Amino acid sequence: MENIVAIVGRPNVGKSTLFNRIMGKRVAIVHHQSGVTRDRNYGEAEWTGKKFFLIDTGGFVPDSDEEFNKHIREQVKIAIEESDKVIFVCDGENGLHPIDNEIANNLRKYSHGKQIFLAVNKLDSSKRDFNKNEFFSLGLGDPYGISALSGKDVADLLDDIVKDFGEITEDDDKRIKFAVIGRPNAGKSSIVNAILKQDRNIVTDIPGTTRDSIDSEIKYHGETLVLIDTAGLRRKSKIKKNESLDFFSTVRTYKSLERCDVAILVIDATLIMEGMGAVSDFKHSDFRLDKQDVKIIEDVFNYKKGLLIVVNKWDLIEKDSKTTTLIETKVSEHLKSYNFLRFVFISALTKQRIHKVIEEAKAVYDERAKQIKTSALNDVMFDEIRRMPPPAVRGKEIKINYVTQLKSSPPVFGFFSNEPSLITENYKRYLEKKIREHFGFSGVPVSLVFKKKN
Repeated sequence: MENIVAIVGRPNVGKSTLFNRIMGKRVAIVHHQSGVTRDRNYGEAEWTGKKFFLIDTGGFVPDSDEEFNKHIREQVKIAIEESDKVIFVCDGENGLHPIDNEIANNLRKYSHGKQIFLAVNKLDSSKRDFNKNEFFSLGLGDPYGISALSGKDVADLLDDIVKDFGEITEDDDKRIKFAVIGRPNAGKSSIVNAILKQDRNIVTDIPGTTRDSIDSEIKYHGETLVLIDTAGLRRKSKIKKNESLDFFSTVRTYKSLERCDVAILVIDATLIMEGMGAVSDFKHSDFRLDKQDVKIIEDVFNYKKGLLIVVNKWDLIEKDSKTTTLIETKVSEHLKSYNFLRFVFISALTKQRIHKVIEEAKAVYDERAKQIKTSALNDVMFDEIRRMPPPAVRGKEIKINYVTQLKSSPPVFGFFSNEPSLITENYKRYLEKKIREHFGFSGVPVSLVFKKKN
């Protein structure tokens, strides 16, 4: 996806409400108090078969007029630089505000020909439609009179926004793509450089050096692979209000995640061991993976991508022969629903096991692309189903008659049953567990669908 649309405007004009309306679900906090959206919201949107990345740049409560003007200039400038199109939202109920003029001036200054869509919000009835006329003075063309709350005329706005966006098509790029992701300063660029054996990317000890995603092409056993070195992901609470660039870096990272086949999540070994005490105590420690790393893992699997966890800086920690197994066990225990993770422990600095990164990432790619023959699948799975048949629900006996793999990359398995809607979540997890026991798919999310037998 190459299209980014940013929503800008002063606080309390309805940006988050418009964001939710376009996304088709409530994903942003909507409240009448100005400045509620301190963290930006972003996600994939679709309109008339065309996809784009939608960003709500958030409200801001200034401590002073000078600070506010500085923030407005920064946010608007970066929103335009990082986006393809911008929706400028104003409040049609309360009328034109001096801050609207300030934002409009900056939009004109930095737009460089990019399209700006002026959306006058809160025009809930035809009686209020004339309110939009005063916004012509902003010099940004014809305003769209909309109501984000009711959805009035939002469709017309979206029709014009996506007019020149391409239709959703299959990616013609058949190269295998690995996105190197993770929190800042985990060693992502160092790993990419070690693999490439050249300083393709700048490596420093300053978190967040890599602001954009950088593609590097390599050959591996005759195949072309693409390594995508992404910007460091930060916790939302760590992204300061005036660090709009960090926010857009996060957006670009998720765009990279969307187009990759396998995500290589880099975790700092020193942070894992932090507070764990001696190696001898690690087995009994109350270990929890960092929340941001957990969020990244969840996002990878929501995108249905393969995942390889690379524990970097392995040379810097105290360890023994059992430490790797203990870490794998602790992470799996923490993430109970993801008991199929795949790990490799390396040091980008000393090049220790650096070759394993591509080797293991390619193995995850192959697992994701694996296709199981229907005959083998039925032979194995029906033995397991006979050992533990699905429990009856409301007195109805449930039978599974047939199973087949519907697709690969990512793998999807179809189970045909007389009562597919009555199969319990526990039993679905049992079936997935048995598929993994017999056929693998380590590091890969597996989807099960249940259909009515004809």
